Amino acid sequence: MKWMWKGLLLILGLVLTTGLRAQQDTVLPFIDYDLPKAYEVGQISVTGTFNSDANALIGVTGLKSGSKINIPGPEIQKAIRALWKLKLFTQVEIIQARVTDNIVDLEIRLLERPRLARYSYTGIKKLYHEDLNEKLKRFINRNDVVTENKKQTAVNEIKQFFKDKGFYDVDVKVLEKRDTKMRNGLVLEFDVSPNDRVKIDQIIFEGNQLVSDKKLRGKLSETKQKGKIFGKSKLVKEDLEKDKVKVIQYYNTVGFRDARFVRDSIWRNEDGTLNLKLVVEEGPRFYIGDITWKGNSIHDEKQLNAYLGIKKGDVYNQELMDQRLKYSQDGRDVSSLYMDDGYLFFRVEPIEVSIENDSIDFEMRIYEGPQATIDKVNILGNDRTHEHVIRRELRTRPGEKFSRSDIIRSQRQIINLGYFDQEKVGIDTDVNPQRGTVDITYSVVEKPSDQLELSAGWGGFQGVIGTLGVTFNNFAMRNLFNKKQWDPLPTGDGQKLSLRGQSNGKFYQSYNFSFTEPWLGGKKANSFTLGAFLTKFNQELFGLGKLQIARGYIGLGSQLKWPDDNFVTNTTLNIENIRLDGSLGSDRSFIDPRTGQPIIGGSYNNFSIKQTFARSTIYDPLFPRSGSNISLTVSLTPPYSLFRKNLNTDGTPQEVFKYVEYHKWRLDAQWYSTLAGKLVLKMQAKMGLLGFYNKKIGLVPFERFELGGDGLSNQNYGITGRDILALRGYEVADLAANAATSGGATIFNKFTMELRYPLTLNPNSSIFLLTFLEGGNAWIGSKNYNPFDLKRSAGLGMRVFLPMFGLLGFDYGFGFDKDLPENDKKRFGSYGKFSIILGFEPD
Repeated sequence: MKWMWKGLLLILGLVLTTGLRAQQDTVLPFIDYDLPKAYEVGQISVTGTFNSDANALIGVTGLKSGSKINIPGPEIQKAIRALWKLKLFTQVEIIQARVTDNIVDLEIRLLERPRLARYSYTGIKKLYHEDLNEKLKRFINRNDVVTENKKQTAVNEIKQFFKDKGFYDVDVKVLEKRDTKMRNGLVLEFDVSPNDRVKIDQIIFEGNQLVSDKKLRGKLSETKQKGKIFGKSKLVKEDLEKDKVKVIQYYNTVGFRDARFVRDSIWRNEDGTLNLKLVVEEGPRFYIGDITWKGNSIHDEKQLNAYLGIKKGDVYNQELMDQRLKYSQDGRDVSSLYMDDGYLFFRVEPIEVSIENDSIDFEMRIYEGPQATIDKVNILGNDRTHEHVIRRELRTRPGEKFSRSDIIRSQRQIINLGYFDQEKVGIDTDVNPQRGTVDITYSVVEKPSDQLELSAGWGGFQGVIGTLGVTFNNFAMRNLFNKKQWDPLPTGDGQKLSLRGQSNGKFYQSYNFSFTEPWLGGKKANSFTLGAFLTKFNQELFGLGKLQIARGYIGLGSQLKWPDDNFVTNTTLNIENIRLDGSLGSDRSFIDPRTGQPIIGGSYNNFSIKQTFARSTIYDPLFPRSGSNISLTVSLTPPYSLFRKNLNTDGTPQEVFKYVEYHKWRLDAQWYSTLAGKLVLKMQAKMGLLGFYNKKIGLVPFERFELGGDGLSNQNYGITGRDILALRGYEVADLAANAATSGGATIFNKFTMELRYPLTLNPNSSIFLLTFLEGGNAWIGSKNYNPFDLKRSAGLGMRVFLPMFGLLGFDYGFGFDKDLPENDKKRFGSYGKFSIILGFEPD
């Protein structure tokens, strides 16, 4: 042991001897390290540090000026070990700087580890940067000492981050460089190569006896094995945990109350793919036993059981029970029964009181509480829309009893205004149990709602070609002459003003105007609409005739209280004059139904009353997720022929149709339902019928139906007395009823089914994709009507809604029932048709 001690003294002596240098050629006295000697510590200095406090480091060593130490001795060794423990340095030395008599000055020489100035990533998308920063800040931050351990920890965290997202072959390299701004600072660059996501070859379920593997795999919405058409094959840890919850929730809906996952395991195959095994324990299947109610005084058990809709012997379904007790989309739940009657403090808890074999007895414990009254109703966030416009739509008013359904309906009414971001319409209820009152606050975020349509060009001899149209959906007519309210136009009263002009040079001009006040008088939801348009069509340059149509209309609408307040009615008076001078050509002429010949000239008057009954439960007109919209419209003219006793029914078109008479019917219905997540199903049916009063006169040459095309290409001529309806995948000429010699159809059917999926519902740009099945046809006369003879089509499309320009989109339809020439039947492209949608959804 003595030789080991001498060896250590010799090594320490060499270190100290190396440090004992002459200061200004001063020779330090000789120290015999075999004979330790006591010294008094003089001055202590620290060199080689940039980011550490010298006094703090001296304090860590335990050495103090004036203290006694032995050289060699344990004090120096202890000081060196203390500095190493800080893990701040790559080199530690304590040097004897000067010796005067028995006083020794010490110099602590350190080589400091670099500090982190910043770090960055390469090789990955920027969308990952923020999440990675959030993850790494727990382990490494600016000014931290950079150690190999910290770098490896950061690498491991980055790898785990990407593994959790399915990138199991991620590679991370750490590159270092000195920072030019921070002294002794180091910049770390993590070069990340995620490589491809590793696909799941098989998802294996074990332990499931009564539910099939296929059914369980179908509940894994985010975790899919390869080979699936919908959904990418990937294993993301977070998504897997969510999917496991969905599987257990499904088990709970089919009676397996105690189902749980026992374990899961993952292993790699030789080809690099993954296998995932999920071991489940189903437990027994349970059924509903006796159901009793406790605490109910307002409603009896019979009524409560009717709302619950669950009876003894039913399979235990936890999700259904929660819906029927607390909240159901159709409003038929026990909580709504109470809360719609003011019982805001109502609570109900299903308690399992007995489990016998496979049956569970429940006791529904109710706390009814007192009725709550609405105290204040506040509105926040309406920067442009005046408060009365929002408040008049609300079903919740101060002093009335609280009603949950009224709050839901109020939210729907606010969204339907179209002035606010539907995703940010908030509702806050501030309850005061002591007073039995509740304050309701509706918060909104304004979005652009006006639209502009602009196009222009020069057509040579045609003259100016273009369109200019503006629609102000939140106009304020009362501030029209108040310049202080122009920003840039008077807005905020919820009125709608539309101005539009269109020109195709000398050949076609159209001008229209409309104004709508949705709350005439301000007290009830009685709408008032006033509008007019003038259209001129000139074919004289081609040796044909001219057409001019002038129409004015005025309408009154109101909201009904019966059968419910989702019903509205609207009555519109239309006065129209059609002036025809010459023929418009074979494809645009009006046809005299008595002779089948084009009408050459004359002036025709159309005075009609249009009555509409409609019911709508749609809360978002742009992208409805649920609800329906059904309307029945009938247009009637006076039966002039009954009063024109001297009318010659075999006379000229000008004599017979001078005063147009008809009755016209339209039924339109739309249903929307969310299938899963954001995927929405739309079902639609449209039907129309044009009838007559006098058999001797028969059908009129106006007010016909035209089915086919995109519904927009012929819209310019739709105001000439035809309803233009799109039929995707078909041209107008593909339907026999649209033949030039027919004058247009008098009856039609159209049925549509669409699947819609939104990419974004941002109010500044809403985009959704769709795929559709469609069928429709049109006929002339009820004798030719065959509801089973439909022109079928399928296809896909996209819609983009820009607040300033309205709706943009396209459809590509494949018509299955086209009557094509033999040569065209072999060409796939002959069955397809591409359509562009501009401004509004075609009928």
